[in-house]
Amino acid sequence: MSNFLPFSRPTIDEATIASVGDVLRSGWITTGPKVQEFEKKLSEYFGGRPVRTFNSGTCTMEIALRIAGIGAGDEVITSPISWVATANVILEVGATPVFADIDPVTRNIDLDKVEAAITPRTKAIIPVYLAGKPVDMDRLYAIASKHKLRVVEDAAQAIGSTWKGKPIGSFGGSFGDFVSFSFQANKNITTSEGGCLVLNNEEEAKLAEKYRLQGVTRSGWDGIDVDVLGGKYNMTDVAAAIGLGQFSQLDAITAQRRKLARHYFTTLGKDFEKQTGAQLPPEDCESTNWHLFQIVLPERITRADFMARMKEYNIGIGYHYAPIHLFTLYRALGFREGMFPVAERVGKQIVSLPMFYAMNEGDVERTCEAMREVLA
Repeated sequence: MSNFLPFSRPTIDEATIASVGDVLRSGWITTGPKVQEFEKKLSEYFGGRPVRTFNSGTCTMEIALRIAGIGAGDEVITSPISWVATANVILEVGATPVFADIDPVTRNIDLDKVEAAITPRTKAIIPVYLAGKPVDMDRLYAIASKHKLRVVEDAAQAIGSTWKGKPIGSFGGSFGDFVSFSFQANKNITTSEGGCLVLNNEEEAKLAEKYRLQGVTRSGWDGIDVDVLGGKYNMTDVAAAIGLGQFSQLDAITAQRRKLARHYFTTLGKDFEKQTGAQLPPEDCESTNWHLFQIVLPERITRADFMARMKEYNIGIGYHYAPIHLFTLYRALGFREGMFPVAERVGKQIVSLPMFYAMNEGDVERTCEAMREVLA
């Protein structure tokens, strides 16, 4: 039998491993020069916008909400199909999460439903770029501008993706706000755990620095003050060294993922959906970074059965994501089945096929062949 093919696997080259050893030997392993270097390179990539790194792509969204002044009594609209962190951060700042159903084709938040959900209490939108595919950013920011809302782009999966030829995260001014990226282990580039926040100006960047390290401001040799309630969210130089090695390969990683996505579409063929009843993702092989290649299974097979059957072929399948509003925590807030029917249907049947940098076209073909047999 063939070796096990996971749905995701990070690729760390020997030069990056050696750089981590250099950091460990240097004696400076927490936030230091490597973090500064990583932030500088990220800022250059994002068109010169200020960037600050953190120990997760979750706290980045929470800090963005805090910088925007979002808190008790405010509402924040987001997608019910995402990792639960997207909604949890809204609760963390004391605000109220409001869900808008998703588009059945892109599986991103439906911007028509977003506009319909806006009330006088709405203060922000958190769009989720599922699998790395951006929402219609022109429409998103037109809505935000019209209603004077802040935007925290949950671009956790979208590094390397573009909108009209420009990297996600590089838009500023009236077309762009906070942009949050994750560098968790299965993301396109990783720092093992970590994330970054793209900000609008140096004033916001300074405030982000306070929030990531207990609210502390230092001056001179021994001056210290605390004027905001911060946490412990700083990235280490060990993580930044991994990030620098990964970031240097971002273009190659993105190109390989797009090549694999094209091969999935070619191998499955034009009649796959008609033959199996499964739904493929939109065939966008230019702007999406293909963090995930997801299909929605036909209802005649359960996701658990599909995953178990694929495991018999030694192929790992991922699950991204369960509808957030149906978790116990959110049911306690009043959410119920039937409120967001598209998200509930997709969340019940969506699966992620193997997709990572070290894969080859043979792995894609093997996955497609097994999937056809399981769905036959």
